[in-house]
Amino acid sequence: MTAYSLSKTRFFEGVWEGVIAGDSDDSSTPKVEVRVHDTAIPDVSVDPLPDPASWLIKVPVPSTMLADGVHTFIITESALGQPLGDFAIIAGDAAGEDIRAEMSLLRAELDMLKRSFRRHCRETA
Repeated sequence: MTAYSLSKTRFFEGVWEGVIAGDSDDSSTPKVEVRVHDTAIPDVSVDPLPDPASWLIKVPVPSTMLADGVHTFIITESALGQPLGDFAIIAGDAAGEDIRAEMSLLRAELDMLKRSFRRHCRETA
């Protein structure tokens, strides 16, 4: 049973690319599946690299995934059922509002912590 690892190399022109590394004694190409919203992504390619037991994975992002919201792509080695990694695409106005809301919440929590810390310092001084 081979343990694989995945590292991202780039995301360029709608294609996510990474390198899959495996045990040096196993040269069989991993069977990779990429899913988003429980749908398999077609045309994922896994090509051998010059280094032993390493492969270049290319995941073409379908244009249907370029829409408002967060879209998380899950990459697994399907023969072993081993999760390799993931990447996400965030787009649209809804995402901007979500991020702004999160930032506002974080600022409010930080202000609360600052007040509590200052009060603690005054009381213990």
